[in-house]
Amino acid sequence: MHYLLFYEVADDYITRRAEFRNIHLKLGWEAAERGELVLGGALANPPDGAVLVFKGDSPEVAEKFAKADPYVANGLVKSWWVREWTTVVGDLSANPKRPA
Repeated sequence: MHYLLFYEVADDYITRRAEFRNIHLKLGWEAAERGELVLGGALANPPDGAVLVFKGDSPEVAEKFAKADPYVANGLVKSWWVREWTTVVGDLSANPKRPA
């Protein structure tokens, strides 16, 4: 199953993230190497959030990431939430459905 982790970032996120960015990226790449994080990145125009796609048996994998993320711990992220995403099309879909 796939899970989307949504971040709503603080207004000063861009100016404050440099201090925590290497640790944030390290956590992301480690999660990707474990096969948990599929894709992640900031939203642009406006830069008001981020979306990370996780793969796992429960939302816990995404929740653990958010709780360990220095962006969350240091207030760069105002709020975060996880949504289950039923993927049905594409090579990486969790529940591929082809037309009859």
